[in-house]
Amino acid sequence: MRAAKQLSNLQLELLKVFSFDLDEGQLIEIRDLLAKYFAEKATEEMDKLWEENHWDEGVIKEWSNEHMRST
Repeated sequence: MRAAKQLSNLQLELLKVFSFDLDEGQLIEIRDLLAKYFAEKATEEMDKLWEENHWDEGVIKEWSNEHMRST
């Protein structure tokens, strides 16, 4: 039998912070906050790549016209 993977530092922190029961509305709010946080981080990273690589709308058009083959 395989050993269970250790919890991440984020999981451990969330377990400490949220060691009490929440009602369904609060749980939905927390999920929304977390989703927005990670979406913002992804957007920041994409903006950074965009600037570093000097991408523009032309690059996006090129990508949309590429044929992606599956193996």
